[in-house]
Amino acid sequence: MSFSRAEIELLNSWTPVQQITYHILRVFLKTVGLTYHCNNSAGILCNYHIKTLMLWACELKSRSWWTDDLNLIRICVELLHTLAAWLSGTRCQHYFINNCNLFEQLKKLHYFQVTVNELFSVTRLLFCEWCITSYICECAELCPSNIFSFLHDSSFSIPREGLQLHHVDCLQNIVMEIIVFRLQMSFKLKLKHMSLARCTSLHIMSIFSLTLRLCLCWFYLIDTDPSQVMYFTAVVSLHVGRKTRQNSLTDEMLDVLATTCLRSNDARRCLNARHSSVLSLSQAATLMKVVANSSCSTVQLIEIELAKAYLFRTLRCKDSGSNSVYCLANVYLAVLYYTTGQFQTAIYHCTLVMRSQCHAQCSSHVVQGERLPSIGQQVDNILGLVVLYKYIRAVAFNEEREMHHVSVFTTELFAHYLHIRFQLMTNCYHQRLQTSLAGEHE
Repeated sequence: MSFSRAEIELLNSWTPVQQITYHILRVFLKTVGLTYHCNNSAGILCNYHIKTLMLWACELKSRSWWTDDLNLIRICVELLHTLAAWLSGTRCQHYFINNCNLFEQLKKLHYFQVTVNELFSVTRLLFCEWCITSYICECAELCPSNIFSFLHDSSFSIPREGLQLHHVDCLQNIVMEIIVFRLQMSFKLKLKHMSLARCTSLHIMSIFSLTLRLCLCWFYLIDTDPSQVMYFTAVVSLHVGRKTRQNSLTDEMLDVLATTCLRSNDARRCLNARHSSVLSLSQAATLMKVVANSSCSTVQLIEIELAKAYLFRTLRCKDSGSNSVYCLANVYLAVLYYTTGQFQTAIYHCTLVMRSQCHAQCSSHVVQGERLPSIGQQVDNILGLVVLYKYIRAVAFNEEREMHHVSVFTTELFAHYLHIRFQLMTNCYHQRLQTSLAGEHE
């Protein structure tokens, strides 16, 4: 069994001190030859033992243990002694499986006591000397020659009684030079990788048509970099626009653009929604909820058009008439067309619902107010009360909010309301237009 995903989530939640400690412990045990890798028989410990040690330490140690009297040397040495105690008792409990002992096989060995003694013999002074002579020197090798040569100067030798004040000053200066250099290199490498990723994405999209799975792979690779995500989103939008201009909006391009806007990673749901009116309606409802919670912008207009496309695909599905989603899809289309100022089209979709002969089935689908953009103060107040009622009921009865839809506005009732409202607005618009034209003639 693999717990790598859960471990990654936990490691990413660690504080910088905890992450640095984990890194230093791994480097130390590897340097002194106490860990093995793959088929290499050197050492009896592995990196997973160190990871398990850190997982338990992050859970069992208090926050003050990591922050008060902050000293990485102290933290590392105490954790090494803890690992030695575990090894001495041949007991290392797996972090996720209670009855799994990672040191179970060591009971058959007789030479692990040597490793125990080595771990217990590590003092703060010895660990500090290792940090200077091994860890910092290795970092300095990657820096300009002046830093590396100064570190190995004979005047910088560590006296037996420990570091003197002038040694501490020199060491601080060297560490600061290393940090500055690495930060500069890190920034340059980041720019280089960003440029390479952008060129690669443009090259691939210029040759191949972007698919849903390829889009998900790209987002998985760049998810931690907001600037890359923003750039890739823009490139995807342009790519889909070019493909749509050449041909009509295909299901593949529709799912690619929706996945990009929603940052969704559920490819299977998108693929299944192409043949299911219920899943297509659910995709449209998710987009509508995003639209309802966002301000007016170009991105919101794109999301509205995507929601319309999913609703039309819902109506094209073979099962749209048999599972009572026909009326709800048309009601949502009416709301979206009203949002973009297309009142006549909104009235048309309301009329389709009013003429429908399946209102008995439509009553099983109610209008969910939290998924709708602002329509008018009266209906917004009513839908807001429905959402509040659902929340109170969920808290009072310990129920899931999304499991209960309060039947205040059925699709038929809501369609009648929208039809009257849109008709009045259209009449008022025509009257103002006629008045304006009459004034111009006078």
